[in-house]
Amino acid sequence: MITKFLHWLRWQRFLLWKETSVLLKERKSRFILIVPLFVQVFLFAYAATFDLKYVPFVLIDESNSKYSREIVAKIEASHIFTLYAKENNPAELKELISPRKAMMAIHFQSDFASQIAQGTPAKIQVILDGRNSTTASLAAAELSQIISSYAKENLQIKPALEFENRAWYNPNLLTRWNFVTALCGTLSFIQVLMLSGLSVAREREQGNFDQLLVTPYSPAQILLAKATPPIIIGLLQAILVCIIAVLWFNIPFRGNFFLMFLGLLCFTASCVGIGLAISSMSKNMQQAIVFCFVFIIPMVILSGLVSPVENMPPFFQYITYLNPLRYALEVVHSVYLADAGIGHIKNEIIPMLIIAGITMPLAAWAFRRQL
Repeated sequence: MITKFLHWLRWQRFLLWKETSVLLKERKSRFILIVPLFVQVFLFAYAATFDLKYVPFVLIDESNSKYSREIVAKIEASHIFTLYAKENNPAELKELISPRKAMMAIHFQSDFASQIAQGTPAKIQVILDGRNSTTASLAAAELSQIISSYAKENLQIKPALEFENRAWYNPNLLTRWNFVTALCGTLSFIQVLMLSGLSVAREREQGNFDQLLVTPYSPAQILLAKATPPIIIGLLQAILVCIIAVLWFNIPFRGNFFLMFLGLLCFTASCVGIGLAISSMSKNMQQAIVFCFVFIIPMVILSGLVSPVENMPPFFQYITYLNPLRYALEVVHSVYLADAGIGHIKNEIIPMLIIAGITMPLAAWAFRRQL
């Protein structure tokens, strides 16, 4: 038994080396495997962020009182809000907010100071640009906190209730921590799906498919050899993203590396099954690329990377159970940021194994069907 296995392993090694050399022999292929990873990591980290850093606002101060000036000074001292213009006529706001020169307007009415002196509620009108709803809501919440802090410190207005915020796993609520760690699964998913999706279609388009079939290898051995390099490349890319996250972006890795490696291994196995099934059913590389993109965009959107799964309509929430990327992101965030154990992520690993157990036989069936 051992002798037969070693003999099988020796023959499989040649086929595996052939598949790996096809991916790495050309300079363009090596470029595609490495450079886009760095580009996308830094793009998501620095450009795809919801952190408030610059909010230009327009001021309409009809009160022109000590209170309004102090509030504006406190707002500007936050280094988030920047006074873009000071207007006297509210009708002119549209000319500044519509072309996105300013994100919000703060309006103090003429009776603002007198209302404070009388002890009656004084209102501050805030007009937001709702075209970017996420940024607008964050800016409104930050502004509300600044004004409430001023009222408590200077006007002796004590709220009936006080609350204290504290965020676990991401103390400063930086979106970079969410996006960069999620790329461990997302970039691996894209590369694995594309590499496996083109493997069989490439052989058929280049005229090597018939030559491959006359070799002494069985269809299962051929598919296994085609599945291994994408899995290895996907895992290496995930590890590289983790290294960049820790060393460059200072995102602490709190969990067990081998546990996250196990989760990513199950994830890449489930993705390579989908890619090989697409490749086996495609007649050429163009068809394979189109089918891969048909799968990539919906699966990324339904993974929870863009918006939480819980906020989706029930119909789409049910569809996400078929998406291995959803489980991979949960594993990465839980292990990387929250130091989750095997008991917490087993409900994510089991579905990925089930998906791999379905897609790999499906790819083998599609491959045999094309013989």
